[in-house]
Amino acid sequence: MELFDEQANRLLNRLHDELDAERRRLLAARRRNVPLDFLEPSEATTGDWQISPAPEALRDRRVEITGPTSKKMVINAMNSGAKCFMADFEDSNSPTWANMTEGQANLQAAIRGELRHSEGEKEYVLSDDPAVLLVRVRGLHLPQRSVDACGAFMDFALYVRHNHAALAERGWGPFLYLPKLESHLEARLWNRAFEIAEEELGLERGTIRATVLIETVPAAFEMEEILYELREHAAGLNAGRWDYLFSMIKCFRASPEFVLPDRNSVTMDVPFMHAYTEQLVAVCHRRGAHAMGGMSAVIPSRTDEAANQRALEAVSSDKRREAAQGFDGTWVAHPDSVEVAMREFERPNQLDKRRDDVRVTTRDLLAVGETPGAATREGLALNVNVGIQYISSWLRGNGAAGIYGLMEDAATAEIARGQVWQWIRHSITLDTGQPVTPELVRQLCGEQLARIREEIGDDTWFDEHGRPELSRELFEAVALSADFEEFLTLPAYEKLLEIHGSDHPAPPDLTEASH
Repeated sequence: MELFDEQANRLLNRLHDELDAERRRLLAARRRNVPLDFLEPSEATTGDWQISPAPEALRDRRVEITGPTSKKMVINAMNSGAKCFMADFEDSNSPTWANMTEGQANLQAAIRGELRHSEGEKEYVLSDDPAVLLVRVRGLHLPQRSVDACGAFMDFALYVRHNHAALAERGWGPFLYLPKLESHLEARLWNRAFEIAEEELGLERGTIRATVLIETVPAAFEMEEILYELREHAAGLNAGRWDYLFSMIKCFRASPEFVLPDRNSVTMDVPFMHAYTEQLVAVCHRRGAHAMGGMSAVIPSRTDEAANQRALEAVSSDKRREAAQGFDGTWVAHPDSVEVAMREFERPNQLDKRRDDVRVTTRDLLAVGETPGAATREGLALNVNVGIQYISSWLRGNGAAGIYGLMEDAATAEIARGQVWQWIRHSITLDTGQPVTPELVRQLCGEQLARIREEIGDDTWFDEHGRPELSRELFEAVALSADFEEFLTLPAYEKLLEIHGSDHPAPPDLTEASH
């Protein structure tokens, strides 16, 4: 099947021509270094409205597994026993041209029940009752140089154009996840994108459904407004906890009262994280939308029983907390976590569990100063280590990396480099009595590279394939820069093009678009 056929090109042209100028305007208008607060009351917050009822395939989302779109990952995830699989073109994906186009082909084959993968003598095939497929497109800020367009528009156009009919045959639909939104105006932009696609493809209004990740602090103040803008196309909201931590650092990077302790000590029980998730459940259930819990990033072990038990207990505890709050479902990163998570959600959903008791204030959402914990040398070293290892993985084309028992993706790498920048900016003193300085970070970069070499025990990571020096250079560039880089993936994408650029064919014919 030709990926960039006439209809796909026409749809992508329309999205670009009608929406790209507004997309750029909204990105430029994102709130930075300004007081955050709830918006003035409006129909969105005072009116008696509900989102359109969930389609049958999305009424039970108790456990969703997430991951990139490689053949083996797609098959294992859809066969995992999870209710849904969120196939990811964003944070757990490295956006090489091969990953983006082969991922689309893999999803086409999976929807049609034709996806297969061979590895040695082992054959991977889809079960007869796979998880329902959802797709996370890239954020509005990420470009796709090969077609000179917004990456999110490309992901969306190709997926919905090639799969809407096959999805309908399965009783599914074009179900999406939207990342990194910061305002209801960005939700309005996406709603218009959905309308354009439905017009172009002859789909009934509301066929396309989206779950919005609430993973930025500005969006946390506009949850209800975001659902209102998407109400015909909305499926729910998700607590994107890791990006939310990064967003808190980014939004308040200049304010010393918003300095966070070691990232591993910032649990979901600390006041500002608890308030954010309480607000999400309350808003969703008031408007008939599913509230989806956050990612459990721990990786169960198949070789160490004690480590495996600790990991599964951590998953169980995390999901028990979410179920008690009223979440309708949750995310896991590994198939071995599915059964444990499923046990904590007894019913298909908890939409009847209204949280009218919730009264979250601006102060609650911003109560970072009440977070217990300290900045430690161990925590700083871990940020450096994970940041460098993840960047190396990403440059090699792998956006989901298991590091020290956790599934790391772009969101956790952003926390790592953002926290280093924040600690330097505010001259934080570590538990050792040392101030955090650029010199100390550079020293730790050298020490952690040596640690990685010793732990991996394989010098191939340190040859051109692993690119340790380039990974270190990129990490230091975003962690030590005078100005805070908006997203690590923007400068990293330019390096990715230099490395994998030869993989990019001539761009498709988008001459109608005013690029």
